[in-house]
Amino acid sequence: MTLEPPATRAQRLRWALSDTFVIAGRSYSQLRTQPGQIAAELVAPVIMTILFGYVFGSAISLPGGGDYRNYLMPGIFMQVMALSAVAAATSVAEDMARGIIDRFRAQPIARAAVLAGRSVADMSKDWLSLATMSVCGLLIAGWRPHSTPLETLAGFALLALFGYAMIWLGTYIGLFVKNGAQADAATFGWLFPMTFLANAFVPLEGLPGWLRAIADWNPMSAVVSAARELFGNPGSAAASWPLQHPVTASLCWSLLIIAVFAPLAVRRYRTAASR
Repeated sequence: MTLEPPATRAQRLRWALSDTFVIAGRSYSQLRTQPGQIAAELVAPVIMTILFGYVFGSAISLPGGGDYRNYLMPGIFMQVMALSAVAAATSVAEDMARGIIDRFRAQPIARAAVLAGRSVADMSKDWLSLATMSVCGLLIAGWRPHSTPLETLAGFALLALFGYAMIWLGTYIGLFVKNGAQADAATFGWLFPMTFLANAFVPLEGLPGWLRAIADWNPMSAVVSAARELFGNPGSAAASWPLQHPVTASLCWSLLIIAVFAPLAVRRYRTAASR
């Protein structure tokens, strides 16, 4: 690792990228000592699939017809991607509490690389979760994409992008709290209910007008609708612009969240780590 910050812009970029992958490698190495964390992340989607697909799904019918389990799986995909913010916030807060962030500041590491490396590692765990959920949906729930392979890959890419955006949101929150427990409360407490105030598990037609408007403009509703459209799975009636153009809306929401919270997280990291 370079001891002195490089002088040219190209050298600084290579330096930052190199440090980013070093930090990501540190996060990967931690997983070897925490197999329970990986197991919990992989088991949760299986439980959600069984719970909603077989327990609740038997009592839920879609207004336009169609298989509920095919309707359900994109919603579960989205929920797990959204909740990646909780894991990101918790891990960052724990590193802050243990003083690891301060130790990073004492090293010749590019400032943005610390958080970027963590986000890369968390994003790869999102990919693992998506792969596990897909196998679970295929084998347990009978979920099937009914679109072209390219459209199916685009659906997964859109979900992964949303997960990456939520990682930056969680990272920003984690830099404001004192420990992992507070980070969990500051993210899961509002994020989990928001996944239900969307079209993830049930159609929105039965909601009151004011609540329907909130659900229609919930970014999570756009992501779910986009995934259903790209997978060729059944959807529900679209009364608002985000749900009429879900792919465009999902891209806009995800890129906006990254554009806002990634710079804010880096700025907060510099301030918080200098205390």
